Amino acid sequence: MKVEVALIPAAGRGTRMRPATNAVPKALLTVADRPSIQWVVEEAVRSGVTEVVMVVDSDAGAMIERHFDMGGHLPRMQGVEVRSVVQEEAKGLGHAVLVGREAVGDRPFYVLTADDLIRPHEAVLPSLAAAAGRGVSVVCVRELPEEVLTSKGVITPGPHVEDGVLEVTGAVEKPPSDEVPSPYGIQGRYLFMPEVFDVLEGIEPGFGGEIQLTDAIDALGGRGRCRAHVTRTEILDTGYLQGFLHATFAMASAHREYGKEFKAMMRNLLTE
Repeated sequence: MKVEVALIPAAGRGTRMRPATNAVPKALLTVADRPSIQWVVEEAVRSGVTEVVMVVDSDAGAMIERHFDMGGHLPRMQGVEVRSVVQEEAKGLGHAVLVGREAVGDRPFYVLTADDLIRPHEAVLPSLAAAAGRGVSVVCVRELPEEVLTSKGVITPGPHVEDGVLEVTGAVEKPPSDEVPSPYGIQGRYLFMPEVFDVLEGIEPGFGGEIQLTDAIDALGGRGRCRAHVTRTEILDTGYLQGFLHATFAMASAHREYGKEFKAMMRNLLTE
C-alpha cells in the first residue's frame, strides 16, 4: 500500500519537561542537532510521504510553522508539503487526529506522535503499510515490561496473520496492572484508513476525560478492521527528562556525520 500523507499531533505543551518548555513548544526541543518534530517528519519522508499535516495549538503553532518555512535550510524537506491545522482545545490524542480530518480527506494516512523517535537508519512505517493487506488500519506495537504497559495503550491480540502481524480484537488505554490484556504496548506509529474519522466522531471521552485514540483502535478491532505490527525497533520517548536524554544520546550516536566522534567523546568523558 502506498501512503502519501502523514499526520503529526504536535499540540502538547510538555508539562513534564518544564522549565525547558515554558516558552518553547515541546516539539521544537532539540534532540542532537534538530528539533524532535523534524526527526519525525524526516522519518515520514523516508517512507514515501509527500504531504505532512501537523496538528498544533494556537499559541505555539506559529513557531513550528516558522521552523518548516525555512525551506532552504531543510534540504531533506525539498518537494514535501508541510502544513498545519490548529487544535483549539486539548481534548486528547484521538481528538487531535480528528482535527486533521479535512486536511487528510479520504486517504489512508500515517500518524506519528512527535514525542516518539526512531534512529535515522531504522524504519517501521513501511512495515505498517505491508501489514495493511486489503486496507485495514495497523498499529505499531512492541513487547514491553508490565510496569511500562500501565502507562501505554495496550492491545488485545487475536490470531497471527503472518510473522510479526497480529489481528487486533481490542485495546485499552493505561490499564491497571491486574488488567493488562497482553504484553503488546502501542508505540506511537499508526496507519489508519479514513474510516477512523467516523469512529472518532462517535468516541466518548475516556481515560483522563480525553478522547483516546486507543478507544478508536478498540472499536476498529472489534469490527475486524485493525491489525498490529510487532516491532523490535526501539522507540525513543522524548516526553520526559530521562527519555529525552536517552534519545539525545541515541540519535547523536547514530548520526551519520558525527556519530563516531560523539561516541568517542562520551567514552572519554566516562573514563575521566
